[in-house]
Amino acid sequence: MKKMLHNLVKSFSTQSDKDSLKGEDLEAIAAEQQKHFSYEVLSAATAAFHQNKKLGEGGFGPVYKGRLGDGREIAVKRLSRGSKQGAREFMNEAKLLARVQHRNVVNLLGYCARGDLDKLLVYEFVTNDSLDKHLFCEEAKRREVLGWTKRYDVITGVARGLLYLHEDAHTCIIHRDIKASNILLDGKWAPKIADFGMARLFPEDQTHVNTRIAGTNGYMAPEYAMHGNLSVKADVFSFGVVVLELVTGKKNSIFNPEPEAHNLLDWVWKLYKKRRSLEAMDVALAKTADIDQVASCIQIGLLCTQADPKLRPTMHRVVVMLSKKPSNLDEPTRPGVLGTRYRRAHDSRRSSWTTTGSSRGSSNVSRGSASTSASASASASGSNTTTVGSTSTLKSNTGADTAASQSSDERVRTRRHGKQPVYSS
Repeated sequence: MKKMLHNLVKSFSTQSDKDSLKGEDLEAIAAEQQKHFSYEVLSAATAAFHQNKKLGEGGFGPVYKGRLGDGREIAVKRLSRGSKQGAREFMNEAKLLARVQHRNVVNLLGYCARGDLDKLLVYEFVTNDSLDKHLFCEEAKRREVLGWTKRYDVITGVARGLLYLHEDAHTCIIHRDIKASNILLDGKWAPKIADFGMARLFPEDQTHVNTRIAGTNGYMAPEYAMHGNLSVKADVFSFGVVVLELVTGKKNSIFNPEPEAHNLLDWVWKLYKKRRSLEAMDVALAKTADIDQVASCIQIGLLCTQADPKLRPTMHRVVVMLSKKPSNLDEPTRPGVLGTRYRRAHDSRRSSWTTTGSSRGSSNVSRGSASTSASASASASGSNTTTVGSTSTLKSNTGADTAASQSSDERVRTRRHGKQPVYSS
C-alpha cells in the first residue's frame, strides 16, 4: 500500500515532461479510488475493441462504446501506443478526474492498465453526443430539436460546471479547451464538460509551472493566445463564445461576417451597440425563444468575451446573472479579437481595452490533436488543434494583478481563497 501511495504522489509531479507514464501509476490511481476494471471485462464489453464499436478518435487514441455485464453503457478511451503527447494527456485526465464529481462534468467510472501494453479510461456513455453535432448541423430538423429551453439549460449547466471547477473542486482547475465539441449531452439533454486531457493537478506548495500555450481556434482568450497569460478568465472567455454560438447557431471559427466585423463576437457586439442584438438569434429558435432570456444571454456572452480579462465576470457572477430575471447588467466593451493589439483607455468609471490595430487574417493558436467529443470525448471532434512549440512559465502572484509579458515568465493571480490553479501541460 505504501508503494502504491508513493506512486500516486509521484504521478502528480509539477513538470509534465517528467510525469511517469508507466502502468503502475494508473494502477495506483485505480487502487486509491477503487475504480479498477480488468482488461478482460473491457474487452468483452467492446467485443474485443471491434471497429463497429468505435465512436471516434482523439489525439490519445480511439474511443469505443461498450456494455458491461450489469447493463451499463460505457465509453472506453484506449491510449495509442507510441504517442507521447497522447500519453501525457491521457494520464493528466486520469489524475484530474479521479477527484472531480459534478453533474455537469463527465463521470469517470474507472481505469485499466495492463503493464505498458494497454492503458484505458472508462466513462459513462453520454447518449445525445456532443453539442456541436446538433448546433452546427446542416439538417434543419436536428437543429430544431435543440430548442431554446434546451440551449438555455446547456448555458446554465456549463456555467455551473465551470463554477465547480474554478471554485469548488479540490483545487482550482482551468480547463483551457471549453468548446461546443467538448460539451456532451446526456439522455435528458443536460450538459457535461468533457476532455480534460490538457489539465493536471497543481501542487499547493509550488509558485509556477512550465506550460505550453494550447487551445482551439475560435475559443481562445486573446491575452492567453498572444502572451501566455493564463487565468480562470480564459475559461470565461471560451464560455462566452459558446453562449453566443448557442444563441446564433453559428460557429465562431468559420463564421463569415460582414466586412466591418472581425468574427462572430464582433458581429454580435456591433448589432448590440445598434440595439439590434436579437437579429443575431438563430432562426431555428423563432418558435421557442424567450426573447428576454435571449437578449440577456447575448449580453452575458459579450461580457464574458470582453478584451480586458479584468472586466470579464467570474463564473460565480455569471451563475448569479443566469439565475435571476434579466435586470440591469453591465454594459460590455468590445470583444477581444485574436491578432489585434490593444491599449488601455481610462475614463472616469473604469479602465477598458480599445483596439489600436487588427489583423483579420492572423492564425489562431490551437492544440495538437483532434479532440474527442462524445461520451467523455467519445466521438471525434470536427476541429483539429495544434500545440505551440514555445513554452511559457506562469507564476502565481498572490494579491496582485497580473501583467502580460512575452518573456518566458508569465504571471497569473492566485485565487483569493488560496487555491492554486490547475494548468494544462
